[in-house]
Amino acid sequence: MTSQETRQIIVERRGSAALIRLNRPDKLNALTDAMFADLRVAIDAAALDDTVTGIVITGEGRAFSAGLDASALLHAVSGNPPPEAASQEDPEADLPALFSYILRVPKPVIAAVNGVAAGGGFVLAMMCDLRFAAEAGSFTTIFARRGLISEHGTSWLLPRLIGTSRALDLLWSSRRVDAAEALRIGLADRVLADGTEVEAAIAYLEEIRATAAPRSIATMKQLVYRHLSQAMAPAFHEADARTRESLVHPDAREGVDSFIERRPPNFAPLGQK
Repeated sequence: MTSQETRQIIVERRGSAALIRLNRPDKLNALTDAMFADLRVAIDAAALDDTVTGIVITGEGRAFSAGLDASALLHAVSGNPPPEAASQEDPEADLPALFSYILRVPKPVIAAVNGVAAGGGFVLAMMCDLRFAAEAGSFTTIFARRGLISEHGTSWLLPRLIGTSRALDLLWSSRRVDAAEALRIGLADRVLADGTEVEAAIAYLEEIRATAAPRSIATMKQLVYRHLSQAMAPAFHEADARTRESLVHPDAREGVDSFIERRPPNFAPLGQK
């Protein structure tokens, strides 16, 4: 995947990381239909590229994303609701939430929150696996102030990230949560000096590339999200079955051999079974 610029996002390669920048800085990276489409294409391409360890998403300028573009929001509340979700019977269908497909990407996806993440921008950051926030980063749900509800999966995922009462506080009040508070309550995973959050996220992915098996990373992500909605017993049984599978995979032998031989591991790419 080579460096390229689309209309509203910029995609570039930084080491083994795919860096995606929301590119409407004059509009605080407010989200448009074109941006949704371009972002999906870029993330899907990175997910299929065996040379990509993970994905970093950030914003150009002083915002991560201020949420849905005003014209798109006006369209939605003028008798043009989004289409109904696909049937719950289809396990391959996308969940009815913005950016929910990120949860199925078999690689780490990190939000490098360089400024405000509001509304749809908040959802994008929340759907990422980790959030590395600049000191200037901040979060606000904004939904209640627009007469909306806890949409796009926030009523399910946000309490699991920060707890029920904190989730309700953020949803009801739409108050701004700065990076320091976000770290304290578990919404952010790192707080970095302004301008260093992207490099920190890339460094994190490079460390994973040097030390962890891509198949292990993918399996862990899949199980963690799936088990959030399962009872303890079936989750334990599934983890045990997947552990037995991993023990006979060549990656396990390579992990042990590299440890004994005191050398870096050489794990197979994710696409190689």
